[in-house]
Amino acid sequence: MQGGTAMNSPLSDSFGRGFILPGGRVINQGGTAQERLCMDVFHGGVFLFSGKEGMDMKWNKTMRQVAVIVMVAAAAASLTGCGTEKKTSAVMGDAKVAKVGFLNGVTGGVAAYGIAEKEGFDLAVEEVNRGGKIHFDVEMADTKGNIQQAVSAAQKMISDKKVIVIGPLISGEYKAVGPLFQKAKIPLLGAATTAEGLMEIGDYMFRNCVPESKNIPQTVAKTHKLLGYKRVAVLYSNNNEHQVSAYKIFKKSLDAEGVEIVLTETFADKDTDFSAQLTKIHNVKPDAVIVAGYYQEGGLILKKMREMGMDQPVLGDNGFVSPELVKIAGKAADNVYVSSMWSPDRDSETTREFVKNFRAKYNHDPDNFAACAYVSVKLAAKAMENAGTTTDSTKLRDALAKVQNFESAVGSMTFNGSGDPEVDLVLLKVENGKYTALNVK
Repeated sequence: MQGGTAMNSPLSDSFGRGFILPGGRVINQGGTAQERLCMDVFHGGVFLFSGKEGMDMKWNKTMRQVAVIVMVAAAAASLTGCGTEKKTSAVMGDAKVAKVGFLNGVTGGVAAYGIAEKEGFDLAVEEVNRGGKIHFDVEMADTKGNIQQAVSAAQKMISDKKVIVIGPLISGEYKAVGPLFQKAKIPLLGAATTAEGLMEIGDYMFRNCVPESKNIPQTVAKTHKLLGYKRVAVLYSNNNEHQVSAYKIFKKSLDAEGVEIVLTETFADKDTDFSAQLTKIHNVKPDAVIVAGYYQEGGLILKKMREMGMDQPVLGDNGFVSPELVKIAGKAADNVYVSSMWSPDRDSETTREFVKNFRAKYNHDPDNFAACAYVSVKLAAKAMENAGTTTDSTKLRDALAKVQNFESAVGSMTFNGSGDPEVDLVLLKVENGKYTALNVK
């Protein structure tokens, strides 16, 4: 309740805060549940008495006037009963309330991705709620990119009976919490989890982001056609589920293109010194370098490469689609290639509208993670509309699985029966600090 300080009066010394309810009944802070809800409606503005005069009901003219005003307001509030359900209805209008969970990491080592996701997510929720058909009642948990914290948050959301949960941020988190949601029969909709095998957890698993098995082959095929490289070196994080998966797909895709991998080096998450690995790579003189890592390590690797005189093109995976990569690497990020669902250059009214609204709200451009989180919310809302429910998780799951040609900010989206989306990808190149779409078929 607001205004707690203002409501302190001599009356509270012996009786607590004084309130007038319809009919003139005086109650204290410890009234019935319904009465306390009525107090909440007034946001702490109902303080009518002070001192013994109030206790004895010996009001002066001013107090009587105040009392009349408050009693009228209280009477009006009583028409809705001041109960939780009806109070929500008054606030939401005719919108159907959906209890939605959001597992994200806005602090910790992957915070830049998480903050971007939250921005896209929040914008979409505002738009859905403003539409008036569905109202997303959101609970967000900051997992910090930590598996144990993700599991704890997932257990709470299951206990709270969320109709759907969006997230988590990291593939390793998704792998850990997926079985929990599968058992609870609550759809889990990943916004940026691209590792292989996640959809195999069960039929309540979904993601609106393209897995590495569809992303990386396009990156390799298109860049090979564009650049004509024959010998490459690979550098990847060997203790990260996502990056190990990316490495395997890079290797398979390079083999399919007839490209020789002349050297493979590894690093660990949160490493900051890559001198030894890059020295070895520099010595074998590859035509291009493959890096499977997040923007933190990727930015440092790019800077070190360019300092060492290595000007080869660099192919990245989904972890490279972030403005933070450019912030860290600066000019060293130029000549980086990556495929993405997201490009602000898409010839789509839905994309243009998203970019316009995002810029207006945050005063900067959205990235891949913001766009994917935004789409997750819109996708969930569309599935609820199609299912005709905001409370039945099973019907919602069925509706998600049947999504066809959904026009989203990242392109037309169709689910293929496995929980993965079918969507066209764009080859991006970093030039002068910006991701530029290339027209390569």
